[in-house]
Amino acid sequence: MDKNMQKEFIAKRVAKELRDGDVVNLGIGLPTLVANYLPEDIEITLQSENGFVGTGPAPEEGKEDPDLVNAGGQYVTINPGGAFFNSADSFLIIRGGHVDITVLGALEVDEKGNLANWMVPGKMVPGMGGAMDLVTGARKVIIAMNHTAKGNHKILKECQLPLTAVNVVDLIVTEMGVMEVTEKGLVLKEINPEFTIQEVQNATDATLIIPEDLKQMEI
Repeated sequence: MDKNMQKEFIAKRVAKELRDGDVVNLGIGLPTLVANYLPEDIEITLQSENGFVGTGPAPEEGKEDPDLVNAGGQYVTINPGGAFFNSADSFLIIRGGHVDITVLGALEVDEKGNLANWMVPGKMVPGMGGAMDLVTGARKVIIAMNHTAKGNHKILKECQLPLTAVNVVDLIVTEMGVMEVTEKGLVLKEINPEFTIQEVQNATDATLIIPEDLKQMEI
């Protein structure tokens, strides 16, 4: 798979984690693609920290509304029943524990569920954004990202970059597999059949726990 196919594959798999009635926040970048693959038989409410609930998938080309953008500045649509409000109210929703799931990207994640996704020392830092609030306010935190970055590990025994939050990640979804953070470590719950267990482990710094009922990833 090329990069775009990998992103679509990851987004489709993350969408399968969503349940009827969930309020979901999608982070900047790859996570926003999840909005394009929501299950049709359930009702999901998407929340954006810049002041929307009820956002929909990306609009068709030529039908973009410059006033409707998500927190990453990408054009979105609004579903019937959606609402607009200020940023303070938006973060009241997040900090008040009303978001069921947040899906975010990451620079690094480790086997303890620590997350680093806001800065690289020595490089320009645009700010942490809403990530710190989202990972502590949402009931479930899913990391959606490519497994490695230019061949370097992103799933580590211990994060090396400045942390966004500690012990907050529940699930990691990459093009290679689905990993659950547990008290014993990272459990490889599902594997992309295009890869072997050894290939996934070689691409992962943390030691993966391989269960007997390891499943294949399906989208």
